Amino acid sequence: QVQLVESGGGLVQAGGSLRISCAAFGTIFSINTMGWYRQVPGKQRELVAIITSVGTTTYADSVEGRFTISRDSAKKTVYLQMNSLKSEDTAVYYCNAELRTAWRNPWNNYWGQGTQVTVSS
Repeated sequence: QVQLVESGGGLVQAGGSLRISCAAFGTIFSINTMGWYRQVPGKQRELVAIITSVGTTTYADSVEGRFTISRDSAKKTVYLQMNSLKSEDTAVYYCNAELRTAWRNPWNNYWGQGTQVTVSS
């Protein structure tokens, strides 16, 4: 069974920075895209940033220029460096990975448990 384990969430003041990480564990043959999504109560989960296996990145307009996504493929880990944090960045952040568990299997999306990021004003 695949697990995505997140770390680094917490409380930070507006204007500050936070770095969250997500490592994939389990039976994993290969990982294509990894990314971060966030969700607040009553709202849809939204894309924050994604990164492909070759390093191509996509960001939500709301975080462009402030957040940086990166990955360490050898460690099966994705990072999100969050700078100049705003109160509206407060959300549960979910790690996502598109991966397959064997060469013969299809690509599937897996999710982390979510980690709370709270930005105080």
